[in-house]
Amino acid sequence: MKTSSYSFKQIITLLVILFAHNISNSQPVNRVETLLLKDSSENKLNMDAIYNRPFLLQDKLPISIGGYLEANSQYASTNGVTEGLSFQMRRMTLFFSSTVAERIKFFSEIEFEDGTKLINIETAIIDVAFHNLVNLRGGIIMAPIGAFNQNHDGPRWDIIDRPLSATSLLPATFSNVGFGLHGKYYIGRWIIGYESYLTNGLDDKIISNPESRTSLAAGKSNTDKFVRSNSGLPMFTGKLAIRNRKIGELGLSYLTGVFNKWRDDGLTIDDKRSASALALDFNTSIFQDRITITGEVAKVLVDVPDTYLQSYGKEQFGGYLDIIGNMYSGELLEWTSAKINLGIRLEYVDYNQGSFKETGGNISDHLWSIVPSIAFRPVSTAVFRFNYRYLEQTDLLGNLPIMSGVFQFGFSSYF
Repeated sequence: MKTSSYSFKQIITLLVILFAHNISNSQPVNRVETLLLKDSSENKLNMDAIYNRPFLLQDKLPISIGGYLEANSQYASTNGVTEGLSFQMRRMTLFFSSTVAERIKFFSEIEFEDGTKLINIETAIIDVAFHNLVNLRGGIIMAPIGAFNQNHDGPRWDIIDRPLSATSLLPATFSNVGFGLHGKYYIGRWIIGYESYLTNGLDDKIISNPESRTSLAAGKSNTDKFVRSNSGLPMFTGKLAIRNRKIGELGLSYLTGVFNKWRDDGLTIDDKRSASALALDFNTSIFQDRITITGEVAKVLVDVPDTYLQSYGKEQFGGYLDIIGNMYSGELLEWTSAKINLGIRLEYVDYNQGSFKETGGNISDHLWSIVPSIAFRPVSTAVFRFNYRYLEQTDLLGNLPIMSGVFQFGFSSYF
């Protein structure tokens, strides 16, 4: 019995030693990150959001796994009518990353929304790092239109709902399959970055949807978008960003492509109709990072057939502004770097900037919203949030607006 027991201990000890040896000699995930992740936080652009996640900032096994969780409660009232209190499981997202070989890195993001109502592959890319200025990216790419689309992780925001202009005007979160290049260049305190991709595009649901209005968000719902382009033509998405380490970042992005099925079995059945979006985003901090300001504005242009109802706008415009102030930083209970923030979001969306043909009067399909917030961050990667949203939405004819109020309390955390 003693001999058998002693042999078993020897085997266990040997396995532990071998396992530790393999880990210490395995290729760390940050070999390629010397090119892709070497920047300090002040050197990062919005385009770096894909790799700027906590689970990637430490040496782990050849495959790194992480993610984040979002859940909240909500009590909403519209024109005095309420359906009561609800609890919402907004999303759980899983990240996977691996260094395939020297200068080749894999990253993916899989999201489960509303429990398991929607399951999406939001990102699945291979990055090949040739030079800081020239890097090849291919796969399911998160489109760099605006800043929020790439920088959408729940734990990064003190406000529960995503910006309306980013989700109902621009189609965040929006990704598609394709290829392209990205890179950065450093000049003293300045960083200049670019992204340029060709991917499959949006589809006819932009102007053929149950909402009875032009909607880029509806045009991303094609279940075949990862295997074919609806129009047979690629969509272009590009972005140019510039950052000063002491001031902040300014980004200009553009998306354009033909969205309709204009040819069938070799026969031309319609004109080529394009949808385009131009977005300007910015972020900065003042008073030694005590106040952060983040904003985005976007203009959408869509070639809507003249035979469509006037409710389908050819031009749309919107944006949001977040102002977050840090009220307390320091030790609280067992947390040594806790923060309490107060903030506010202002947002506006005009879904139809046109005018009625008969009268020449403006079409009034627009809304505005204000969202004050209180957020508690025990650590930088987790947040508890209390928000109140007041929203007014005016219909096509400019009738009295629908007024809504929403109380929300929830949390979001990386893991």
